[in-house]
Amino acid sequence: MQNATVQKRIDVRKIAMIAMLSAISTVLMFFSFNVPMMPGFIKMDFSELPALIASFTLGPVSGVMVCLVKNLVNAMFSTTGLVGELSNFILGSLFVFPAGLIYQKVKGFKGAVIGSLSGALMMALLSVFTNYYVVYPVYMKLFMPLEAILGAYQVINPNVETLWQALFLFNMPFTFIKGMCSVVITLLTYHKLAPLLNGRK
Repeated sequence: MQNATVQKRIDVRKIAMIAMLSAISTVLMFFSFNVPMMPGFIKMDFSELPALIASFTLGPVSGVMVCLVKNLVNAMFSTTGLVGELSNFILGSLFVFPAGLIYQKVKGFKGAVIGSLSGALMMALLSVFTNYYVVYPVYMKLFMPLEAILGAYQVINPNVETLWQALFLFNMPFTFIKGMCSVVITLLTYHKLAPLLNGRK
């Protein structure tokens, strides 16, 4: 009976933490912004930061749950026909899940560094393929033809001729940098937040 009570308290606390981090992540996603040298339909935000913290402290599935909840909430205010939310969820999950998985195997600051860097790298590499085969085809059907999308990239770099080139030259480095911003902030704050998030304070 005592073990069941303890487990129930842990589950309730975990749900509460996921809800809190999802709320923070949702707010951060609202404050997305354009960046120089990128087409206007690509935006920067720091909403993966709470998801990464959740993945470290509560487990990789919890990190993905934060990504899911924040995008479901933001979907109600979507200006991209849910394409932006779809992309954000896919890339966010590719980032925080492997990071949390590695951290479960290698605890401590070393595990956080290896996990978050691996997650950022995986997200950047796989973004090329998820964008090419999933996100951009949907975006092209709903909003812009391929010619217009390539035109947005060609304004910045006239040498871009194919979508593959655009994704490798622009999206992949941008996605890695975006991930690294969350990595740096998380590594600077994780040890201060970990006791609270893990229920030790």
